[in-house]
Amino acid sequence: MVDLNNILEEKWVLTIVHIVFFYAVIKLSNVLIDKFIIKITKYKDDFEFKKQLFTLKSIFKSIADTIIVIFAIMFILNNLGIDIRPILTAAGVLGVAVGFGAKRFFEDIITGFSLLLEGQIRVGDYVEIADHKGVVEKADIKLVKLRDLQGRVHYIRNGMIDTVINYTRDFSYYVFDIGVAYKENIDYVISVLRELGESFRENYPEKEYILAPLEILGLEKFDDSAVIIRARFKTTPIKQWEVGRAFNLKIKEKFDELGIEIPFPQTTVHIQNNN
Repeated sequence: MVDLNNILEEKWVLTIVHIVFFYAVIKLSNVLIDKFIIKITKYKDDFEFKKQLFTLKSIFKSIADTIIVIFAIMFILNNLGIDIRPILTAAGVLGVAVGFGAKRFFEDIITGFSLLLEGQIRVGDYVEIADHKGVVEKADIKLVKLRDLQGRVHYIRNGMIDTVINYTRDFSYYVFDIGVAYKENIDYVISVLRELGESFRENYPEKEYILAPLEILGLEKFDDSAVIIRARFKTTPIKQWEVGRAFNLKIKEKFDELGIEIPFPQTTVHIQNNN
């Protein structure tokens, strides 16, 4: 006579074994994806290409995990003797019903695929989305996670993203608006800046981040108390602020040395004598 309890115990033991097996398969697939991505990056020394691949890695893992989990559920139910055909039918009907109320979810997924495949957002980029600025810490098919300068984390649904401003795609610029007194000789100041830019690009630690000589754009505007000269450095992605802060310090030191005045806002008051 068949012992029903023994059969049930065997099935549950097998189920646990199957769960452990499929969990191991998921972990193994993630490791293989990581190794595959790393191997590809070794053949192409392109920083932007690497950022794109590491961002897409989360999509590959999500797809692989989903396929394995679905297959595992079907396999385990089948081994337990449960007919999965009614479940699949019910799931299909439920999926249609849920689909009508899941518009936002599908918007997130579709937009997420578009953003990631086109490379508009990559992990490590500094971006501005919906008035939020920060470094991208996570980007997947559902949302984007940004961390701003104050350490605050912003979670933004992909479906809400209309415009992305990427400050670190391929290269970056740091723009200098340098104010000098009206009495200064502008041609002389520009020559000092150009000479200082060459020295900075050759002799200071930040030189490895600079991609081109200092570009002097010229006299930008007449401010209330200063004449504004605009210039910019082209840098590697996300290093523009580091280069800008260091060069601003050198400008201040050089202007102090040469006696070039950097004015502060001043107000001239005229008193009319009616006597």
